[in-house]
Formats: sequence, structure tokens, C-alpha cells
Amino acid sequence: MLKSSIWIKEQAENFKLIEPFIPKLVRDGVISYGLGPYGYDIRLDHTYKKIRNNVQIIDPHNIKEEFYETLNEEKIIIPPASNILGQSLEYFKIPKKVLGLVYGKSTYARAGILVNVTPLEPEWSGFLTISISNVSKNTVVLYPGQGIAQVIFFESDRPPFFSYKDLNGKYNEQKDITISKI
Repeated sequence: MLKSSIWIKEQAENFKLIEPFIPKLVRDGVISYGLGPYGYDIRLDHTYKKIRNNVQIIDPHNIKEEFYETLNEEKIIIPPASNILGQSLEYFKIPKKVLGLVYGKSTYARAGILVNVTPLEPEWSGFLTISISNVSKNTVVLYPGQGIAQVIFFESDRPPFFSYKDLNGKYNEQKDITISKI
């Protein structure tokens, strides 16, 4: 079942579902973030990774940390037809019967920015690594500390056979922007 703001607030305050947790939707002069009616709008951190100019091929079976440079900026400039790996400001602890789905903010989508985050699996925890792509023909500015995506939570009536934690998931408890692992 889709979970409401009441459930999200209770889980955040009592079980650290989201930290830090903003119990209202912040909108004045920013791209919104915080608690919404049926989801939580996460913020983009200032630190991000971009692929170095000298890297010609990205092969998920052979990605190395040195392919990326790590930057920290007040405004993130994304040139046309390029992408970065960002990170959420929020840390998540997903309960065993819960799945979180992440959708990009419409403000950025209207500017040509697509956000991709895989589902927040049962018993996964960590900061989200966020793939952000500029599919437009224009340079786009991102604003760290403001909303980048929304997480919607669903709870099952029964626990799964196994959770992400049970499987020793390779991205569990990530503290930094994490590149692909095989």
C-alpha cells in the first residue's frame, strides 16, 4: 500500500527512515524539498562525480574510481548531453516490508534533466547515489541543497523471502557517491 505523510513522519521520527528529516514541504524561493502528502522530496548534495574528459568508453564490468573526478560546488553546471553522479543529503534506512521508488522533480524534467535512482530495496540503508543526465541541447544549472527527486514508499502486507541486507547487497550502507560494482 502507498504510504502517506503521516506514516513517513512516524517512521522518520521513530525509526530513522530519513535523516535529516524535514517535517514539512519547503517551497519559498527554492526547488521544493521535505515532506509531501504521499512522499518525501530529497535534496541534492554539493559533492558530485563526473567522468573525466579522457575516458572514452564506460564499461560497467570495468569501471574504475580514477575515471571520475569529484567536485564540490554551490551550483552544478551540466553541459548538454552529459551526466553526473550526485548524492542525496538524506540518509535512508528502509524497513523490511517497504520499497521506495524515486522520481525526478518536474522542475528539472522540464529543463531536460532526467534523474535515475534504482528502487530503495527492503532493508537497504545509505545515502542515495543519483544519476543525473542532461538530455537537452542546453547547459542546465542544478542547485545543491534544494529538491532533486521524490521518494514514494510502498509497504507490503508480508515480508519478502529475503531483503537487500540478507543478500549482503553491494551498495548497502553507502556513505559516499558509489560508482558501479559488479
